[in-house]
Amino acid sequence: MTTELAQVVAYLDNALDIAAVPDYPGAVNGLQFANSGKATHVAAAVDFSSRAVHAAAQAGADLLLVHHGMFWGGSQPVTGARYERVRELITADMAVYGAHLPLDVHAEYGNNALLAKRLGLDPAGGFGRFQNLAVGLQGHSNTPTARIADAARALATEHGGTAVVTPFAADRITKRWGICTGAGASSETLREAIASGIDTMIVGEGPQHTAVEAMDLGIVIVYAGHYATETLGVRALAGALGRRFKLDVTFLDLPTGL
Repeated sequence: MTTELAQVVAYLDNALDIAAVPDYPGAVNGLQFANSGKATHVAAAVDFSSRAVHAAAQAGADLLLVHHGMFWGGSQPVTGARYERVRELITADMAVYGAHLPLDVHAEYGNNALLAKRLGLDPAGGFGRFQNLAVGLQGHSNTPTARIADAARALATEHGGTAVVTPFAADRITKRWGICTGAGASSETLREAIASGIDTMIVGEGPQHTAVEAMDLGIVIVYAGHYATETLGVRALAGALGRRFKLDVTFLDLPTGL
Protein backbone atom coordinates (compact mmCIF):
# COMPACT_ATOMS: atom_id res chain seq x y z
CA MET A 1 0.00 0.00 0.00
CA THR A 2 1.25 3.49 -0.84
CA THR A 3 1.25 6.13 1.90
CA GLU A 4 2.32 9.75 1.82
CA LEU A 5 5.80 10.04 3.33
CA ALA A 6 4.65 13.16 5.20
CA GLN A 7 2.03 11.08 7.05
CA VAL A 8 4.61 8.54 8.15
CA VAL A 9 7.03 11.28 9.25
CA ALA A 10 4.33 13.11 11.19
CA TYR A 11 3.40 9.89 12.96
CA LEU A 12 7.02 9.13 13.86
CA ASP A 13 7.73 12.68 15.01
CA ASN A 14 4.71 12.59 17.30
CA ALA A 15 5.14 9.01 18.57
CA LEU A 16 8.82 9.55 19.40
CA ASP A 17 8.35 13.13 20.67
CA ILE A 18 11.21 14.18 18.42
CA ALA A 19 10.96 17.90 19.19
CA ALA A 20 11.12 17.48 22.98
CA VAL A 21 13.82 14.83 23.49
CA PRO A 22 17.36 16.25 23.82
CA ASP A 23 20.21 14.62 21.94
CA TYR A 24 23.78 15.05 20.76
CA PRO A 25 24.15 17.81 18.12
CA GLY A 26 25.03 15.37 15.34
CA ALA A 27 21.93 13.24 15.77
CA VAL A 28 19.56 15.42 13.64
CA ASN A 29 16.56 13.30 14.64
CA GLY A 30 13.64 13.03 12.26
CA LEU A 31 13.50 13.02 8.48
CA GLN A 32 17.11 13.30 7.32
CA PHE A 33 16.72 12.69 3.60
CA ALA A 34 13.55 13.05 1.55
CA ASN A 35 12.28 11.10 -1.41
CA SER A 36 9.59 11.99 -3.96
CA GLY A 37 6.95 11.79 -1.23
CA LYS A 38 5.71 8.19 -1.08
CA ALA A 39 6.27 5.27 1.28
CA THR A 40 5.47 1.66 0.43
CA HIS A 41 8.27 -0.34 2.05
CA VAL A 42 10.28 0.49 5.19
CA ALA A 43 13.67 -1.06 5.87
CA ALA A 44 15.10 -0.82 9.39
CA ALA A 45 18.78 -0.84 10.33
CA VAL A 46 20.77 0.11 13.40
CA ASP A 47 23.30 2.18 11.45
CA PHE A 48 23.17 4.38 8.37
CA SER A 49 25.92 2.95 6.19
CA SER A 50 26.75 1.94 2.64
CA ARG A 51 25.74 -1.62 3.52
CA ALA A 52 22.39 -0.46 4.88
CA VAL A 53 21.57 1.76 1.90
CA HIS A 54 22.50 -0.95 -0.60
CA ALA A 55 20.60 -3.68 1.27
CA ALA A 56 17.53 -1.45 1.58
CA ALA A 57 17.65 -0.64 -2.14
CA GLN A 58 18.00 -4.34 -2.98
CA ALA A 59 14.94 -5.06 -0.83
CA GLY A 60 12.93 -2.43 -2.72
CA ALA A 61 12.53 -0.10 0.27
CA ASP A 62 11.71 3.58 -0.20
CA LEU A 63 12.13 4.49 3.49
CA LEU A 64 15.17 3.60 5.57
CA LEU A 65 14.63 3.84 9.34
CA VAL A 66 17.84 4.00 11.37
CA HIS A 67 18.96 4.51 14.97
CA HIS A 68 22.37 5.99 14.14
CA GLY A 69 21.69 8.51 11.40
CA MET A 70 23.49 10.19 8.53
CA PHE A 71 25.19 13.15 10.19
CA TRP A 72 27.47 12.04 13.04
CA GLY A 73 30.72 13.97 13.06
CA GLY A 74 29.34 17.28 11.83
CA SER A 75 29.63 18.80 8.37
CA GLN A 76 31.77 16.76 6.00
CA PRO A 77 32.34 16.81 2.23
CA VAL A 78 29.97 14.64 0.22
CA THR A 79 32.71 12.72 -1.55
CA GLY A 80 33.83 9.11 -1.81
CA ALA A 81 31.64 6.73 0.18
CA ARG A 82 29.41 9.60 1.37
CA TYR A 83 28.67 10.57 -2.22
CA GLU A 84 27.98 6.96 -3.19
CA ARG A 85 25.47 6.59 -0.35
CA VAL A 86 23.64 9.74 -1.39
CA ARG A 87 23.72 8.73 -5.04
CA GLU A 88 22.16 5.36 -4.24
CA LEU A 89 19.49 7.00 -2.07
CA ILE A 90 18.51 9.28 -4.94
CA THR A 91 18.59 6.45 -7.49
CA ALA A 92 16.35 4.31 -5.27
CA ASP A 93 14.12 7.29 -4.37
CA MET A 94 14.69 6.38 -0.74
CA ALA A 95 14.05 8.58 2.29
CA VAL A 96 15.98 8.28 5.56
CA TYR A 97 14.52 8.78 9.03
CA GLY A 98 16.81 8.72 12.07
CA ALA A 99 15.88 8.42 15.75
CA HIS A 100 18.69 8.22 18.31
CA LEU A 101 17.84 9.06 21.95
CA PRO A 102 14.11 9.40 21.16
CA LEU A 103 14.17 5.71 20.28
CA ASP A 104 16.39 4.75 23.22
CA VAL A 105 13.93 6.20 25.74
CA HIS A 106 10.59 5.23 24.23
CA ALA A 107 8.40 3.28 26.63
CA GLU A 108 7.07 0.90 23.98
CA TYR A 109 9.58 0.81 21.13
CA GLY A 110 12.67 1.92 23.03
CA ASN A 111 15.87 -0.10 23.06
CA ASN A 112 16.07 -0.03 26.84
CA ALA A 113 12.45 -1.04 27.46
CA LEU A 114 12.70 -3.88 24.96
CA LEU A 115 16.03 -5.09 26.35
CA ALA A 116 14.58 -5.18 29.87
CA LYS A 117 11.65 -7.21 28.53
CA ARG A 118 14.01 -9.55 26.67
CA LEU A 119 15.96 -10.17 29.89
CA GLY A 120 12.80 -10.69 31.96
CA LEU A 121 13.32 -7.56 34.07
CA ASP A 122 10.60 -5.16 35.21
CA PRO A 123 11.59 -1.45 35.16
CA ALA A 124 10.84 0.79 38.13
CA GLY A 125 12.69 3.99 37.20
CA GLY A 126 15.22 5.68 34.96
CA PHE A 127 19.00 5.29 34.70
CA GLY A 128 21.86 6.69 32.62
CA ARG A 129 21.22 10.41 32.54
CA PHE A 130 21.91 12.73 29.62
CA GLN A 131 21.07 16.36 30.42
CA ASN A 132 17.61 16.09 32.02
CA LEU A 133 16.83 12.76 30.36
CA ALA A 134 17.08 9.25 31.80
CA VAL A 135 18.15 7.31 28.73
CA GLY A 136 18.08 3.88 30.40
CA LEU A 137 16.08 2.04 33.03
CA GLN A 138 16.56 0.42 36.42
CA GLY A 139 14.60 -1.83 38.71
CA HIS A 140 14.56 -4.26 41.60
CA SER A 141 15.13 -7.95 41.04
CA ASN A 142 15.83 -11.24 42.72
CA THR A 143 17.31 -12.87 39.65
CA PRO A 144 20.44 -15.01 39.40
CA THR A 145 23.06 -12.87 37.70
CA ALA A 146 23.99 -15.90 35.58
CA ARG A 147 20.49 -15.94 34.10
CA ILE A 148 20.77 -12.29 33.05
CA ALA A 149 24.25 -12.89 31.61
CA ASP A 150 23.09 -15.94 29.66
CA ALA A 151 20.14 -14.05 28.16
CA ALA A 152 22.47 -11.20 27.15
CA ARG A 153 24.91 -13.67 25.58
CA ALA A 154 22.06 -15.16 23.56
CA LEU A 155 21.11 -11.71 22.21
CA ALA A 156 24.71 -10.91 21.32
CA THR A 157 25.19 -14.24 19.55
CA GLU A 158 21.94 -13.78 17.62
CA HIS A 159 23.39 -10.64 16.06
CA GLY A 160 26.94 -11.75 15.32
CA GLY A 161 28.58 -10.55 18.52
CA THR A 162 29.90 -11.80 21.83
CA ALA A 163 28.81 -10.62 25.26
CA VAL A 164 31.53 -9.85 27.81
CA VAL A 165 30.70 -10.09 31.52
CA THR A 166 32.87 -9.00 34.44
CA PRO A 167 33.56 -11.84 36.93
CA PHE A 168 30.95 -12.86 39.49
CA ALA A 169 30.28 -15.77 41.83
CA ALA A 170 28.19 -18.57 40.34
CA ASP A 171 25.46 -18.17 42.98
CA ARG A 172 25.31 -14.35 42.81
CA ILE A 173 21.82 -12.78 42.85
CA THR A 174 21.09 -9.44 41.20
CA LYS A 175 19.10 -7.27 43.60
CA ARG A 176 18.99 -4.05 41.58
CA TRP A 177 19.87 -3.65 37.93
CA GLY A 178 20.43 -0.79 35.50
CA ILE A 179 20.20 -0.94 31.72
CA CYS A 180 21.67 1.54 29.25
CA THR A 181 21.98 0.23 25.70
CA GLY A 182 24.70 1.27 23.28
CA ALA A 183 27.74 2.95 24.86
CA GLY A 184 26.16 2.74 28.31
CA ALA A 185 29.16 2.07 30.55
CA SER A 186 31.09 5.11 31.76
CA SER A 187 32.47 6.54 34.98
CA GLU A 188 29.32 8.67 35.15
CA THR A 189 26.93 5.73 34.89
CA LEU A 190 28.99 3.81 37.44
CA ARG A 191 28.67 6.71 39.91
CA GLU A 192 24.95 6.79 39.21
CA ALA A 193 24.76 3.04 39.80
CA ILE A 194 26.46 3.35 43.19
CA ALA A 195 24.13 6.21 44.19
CA SER A 196 21.10 4.11 43.19
CA GLY A 197 22.25 0.88 44.81
CA ILE A 198 22.56 -0.90 41.46
CA ASP A 199 24.66 -4.05 41.62
CA THR A 200 24.35 -5.19 37.97
CA MET A 201 24.59 -3.05 34.83
CA ILE A 202 23.57 -4.28 31.40
CA VAL A 203 24.99 -2.14 28.60
CA GLY A 204 26.07 -2.35 25.00
CA GLU A 205 29.71 -1.42 25.42
CA GLY A 206 32.13 0.69 27.43
CA PRO A 207 35.84 1.42 27.82
CA GLN A 208 38.11 -1.05 29.59
CA HIS A 209 38.48 1.16 32.65
CA THR A 210 34.76 0.72 33.42
CA ALA A 211 35.30 -3.01 33.97
CA VAL A 212 38.17 -2.27 36.34
CA GLU A 213 36.11 0.33 38.23
CA ALA A 214 33.10 -1.97 38.39
CA MET A 215 35.06 -4.82 39.95
CA ASP A 216 36.46 -2.47 42.59
CA LEU A 217 32.93 -1.24 43.33
CA GLY A 218 31.34 -4.69 43.49
CA ILE A 219 29.23 -4.11 40.38
CA VAL A 220 28.87 -6.65 37.60
CA ILE A 221 28.73 -5.21 34.09
CA VAL A 222 27.26 -7.21 31.22
CA TYR A 223 28.54 -5.78 27.92
CA ALA A 224 26.03 -7.30 25.51
CA GLY A 225 27.17 -5.44 22.39
CA HIS A 226 26.43 -1.94 21.13
CA TYR A 227 24.93 -3.27 17.92
CA ALA A 228 22.93 -6.14 19.44
CA THR A 229 21.33 -4.07 22.19
CA GLU A 230 20.16 -1.49 19.65
CA THR A 231 18.60 -3.84 17.11
CA LEU A 232 15.48 -4.02 19.25
CA GLY A 233 14.07 -0.52 18.81
CA VAL A 234 14.27 0.01 15.05
CA ARG A 235 12.94 -3.48 14.44
CA ALA A 236 9.92 -2.93 16.69
CA LEU A 237 9.26 0.57 15.34
CA ALA A 238 9.41 -0.59 11.72
CA GLY A 239 6.95 -3.35 12.56
CA ALA A 240 4.59 -0.80 14.08
CA LEU A 241 4.81 1.35 10.94
CA GLY A 242 4.06 -1.67 8.79
CA ARG A 243 0.95 -2.49 10.78
CA ARG A 244 -0.32 1.09 10.97
CA PHE A 245 0.26 2.10 7.35
CA LYS A 246 0.19 -1.36 5.72
CA LEU A 247 3.78 -1.01 4.54
CA ASP A 248 6.11 -3.84 3.64
CA VAL A 249 8.81 -4.19 6.30
CA THR A 250 12.39 -5.51 6.12
CA PHE A 251 14.81 -5.65 9.03
CA LEU A 252 18.43 -5.40 7.84
CA ASP A 253 20.63 -7.31 10.27
CA LEU A 254 24.09 -5.86 9.54
CA PRO A 255 26.29 -6.67 12.56
CA THR A 256 29.43 -4.71 13.29
CA GLY A 257 30.90 -7.28 15.68
CA LEU A 258 30.84 -4.69 18.48
